[in-house]
This record gives sequence, structure tokens and C-alpha cells, in this order.
Amino acid sequence: MIETPRSGTHRRPVLIVLHQERSSPGRVGQMLLEKGYDLDVRRPVLGEGLPTTLEGHAGAVVFGGPMSVNDPDGFVKAEIDWLDVPLKENRPYLGICLGAQMLARHLGAKVKARDDGKTEIGWYPLQPTERGRLLMRRWPQMVYHFHHEGFELPRGAELLATGETYPNQAYRYGANAWGLQFHAELTRAMMQRWVVHGEHRFCAPNAQQGREHLEGRMIFDAALKAWLSEFLDMVFEGKQAMAA
Repeated sequence: MIETPRSGTHRRPVLIVLHQERSSPGRVGQMLLEKGYDLDVRRPVLGEGLPTTLEGHAGAVVFGGPMSVNDPDGFVKAEIDWLDVPLKENRPYLGICLGAQMLARHLGAKVKARDDGKTEIGWYPLQPTERGRLLMRRWPQMVYHFHHEGFELPRGAELLATGETYPNQAYRYGANAWGLQFHAELTRAMMQRWVVHGEHRFCAPNAQQGREHLEGRMIFDAALKAWLSEFLDMVFEGKQAMAA
């Protein structure tokens, strides 16, 4: 499915990979449309194929989902293997949560839960590394999570931001591949749905209760949204927000 910008300014489409029938690219999709990109939305879990080349695309974004990279489902392995395409063609790639874990697995890193079972479900502090601060002068102090597994930093990757529970939060591999463990894409409506449908997860170790998710959004989301817009410019246009 192709979504087009309302502005009439069209760039090559960004491939959007979603993992549930009713999943949405949320604010990432909205911002890319505002920046003039078409969206080519695919759902491999529903049997929709991924392109054999990204020559006709501006890049790709692979979003999160309830599955694990360790699941035996054929589409999971096929999607991980497909990451050869953006890497070999050096096309912009952004993996969010599951998408970041898929990239890590493709690059040979392990993806697993903590031995103590701690999750990140809610708002948690983010700390940019020195390299991360060189790339972007402003990072959000708190970011939103909804996961129970984390990834090792792939060999050759640069760590851009870290956290307390899962230390690898943002990384870059090569010039054009990026991974984020946290979610900056949620609209308010999406967060409300996640809080309702994910309530059974709030009893997990280190998880926050639903009201904390919504209260945290009122406090922390504006900075996260501003950061995301700059970050997308860096990923898809090569605009580097250098530190002052």
C-alpha cells in the first residue's frame, strides 16, 4: 500500500515494514509524509513480500511487534535475512525495537531477555554516548519502551545511547543502518491502545503501570517528538545535528 504526501512534494517512497494487521507507522509515518516521502507499507506477517532491491526507495523502516527474533516463524527468519538488501546497497535503514533487534541478529549479535526477567515497559532514562552527542546535540532525557528482550551491540557498530536496564538503546552500523530499542513513533491514540491491550504485561518485573505511561507522555513526549524529527532528517537526508 502506498501513502502519499498531501503537500504534492513527492520523493522516492520509504519502505515501511509492520508486524500486525492493524499496526501503524504512527508519528514516523506522519513525519515522513510531511517531509515529502511516499510510504510503501508492507506486512510480511500477512504474506506481503519485501522488495529484492531498494533502488526505487529512499530507505526502509522496520517497526516493532509482539514476536521475537528468536521465534521459529518463517517470516521472521526471512525478514532478518532480507536485511542484506539495505546493508549491501548502503540504503538508509531504521530499525525500531524489533527492527533494531533484527538488525543486531542479522549482524551476529544475541537478542535475549535479562536473566532476572526485568523489562522496560514505560518511560525510562536515556543517556547519549560521546559519539551520540557528536551526531546530535539534543537527546531526550526519557524515552518510551515496551519490550522484554534486548540485544548485544553488534561487532563494528557504534553505540549512540545507553540505558540502565538494557544498556544498548541506540546504535549505528556503517553509514546508513540505525537501531533504536525505544519507541518515539507513538501517537497519543497508539499509546492508549498499547496501555489497554498490554495491561497484562504491567505485572512484569520493572514494568510501570498504565497511568504512569500516560502521565509520562504529558511530561516527556514533546522533547521526544522534537528529537525524532531531527533524527529522521539525519537518517534519510544525511543532515547531521552537530553539537554546539
